[in-house]
Amino acid sequence: MTAASDRLLRRLEWQVLRRLDGRLQGGHRTVWRGAGLDFSDVRAYTPEDDVRHIDWNVTARMDEPFVRQYTEDRDLTAWLVLDRSASMRGTGRHGKDTTLNELAVCLARLLTYRGNRVGAILFDNRHQRVIAPRTGRDQVLRLTHELNVPTPHTDAGTTTDLSAMLRLAAATARRRSLVLVLSDFIGDPGWERSLALLSHRHEVVAVRIVDPAELELPDLGMIVVEDAETGEQLLVDSGDPLLRRRLQAEVQARESGLTDTMNRAGVAAHRVTTDTDLVDALVGMVRRTRRRSR
Repeated sequence: MTAASDRLLRRLEWQVLRRLDGRLQGGHRTVWRGAGLDFSDVRAYTPEDDVRHIDWNVTARMDEPFVRQYTEDRDLTAWLVLDRSASMRGTGRHGKDTTLNELAVCLARLLTYRGNRVGAILFDNRHQRVIAPRTGRDQVLRLTHELNVPTPHTDAGTTTDLSAMLRLAAATARRRSLVLVLSDFIGDPGWERSLALLSHRHEVVAVRIVDPAELELPDLGMIVVEDAETGEQLLVDSGDPLLRRRLQAEVQARESGLTDTMNRAGVAAHRVTTDTDLVDALVGMVRRTRRRSR
């Protein structure tokens, strides 16, 4: 492993993970645990529960919904599915690719604290790299090194095949696992079924990485906007009220559509913007995961 990989991991351990300990008092290390298959008990359903765990026989007898509970394994296998496509590549210090890399390293380190196995899939349309699940800090160093290897820019003019990325994750993760998908979810339509199939077998967490400019166009006058996937450019007046209203309506429709898709697939979804402090982002993910698992 390179010295650069070690420096990045040490920096994140000092700047993010050490602060995270103070915010959560170590509890973050056991937020995601193995999902064992041994039946334990049933309890009344709450709105945060996964509907797939409803026990329909007990529900019919009691005339109200009940869910099954299972004994948890002591460890788990986790997969990080990392979108390395054109729309994730950035030019500045705080681009989406930088946020993805740092978030992936932090998540891997958190998961390996308790001996969990972590693997990764680094995906773009033409290049995929699979890191087999292993435990320990050396595994996190290997992931850090792979993330520092530039992806060849050979997919210009094409959009990301998100469905292929999710199908690859389903084919690679054979044992029931925790699958964390880090992506901006910008790409070809029609990936919703692949997400639902992946979620049917695994516990899936979607972490959507977003540039704030994608949510609200800054008023900078005449600017050139570029499609991050295809490279197509267009000169627009960013201060035009009509343009801004149309773009805002499209953003709201897209956000609503993504939320509905994640809910239908039974996927825990989080949004992380590139200007968010990683500690705040991770604390929010942990707290929402705890509420959902209760």
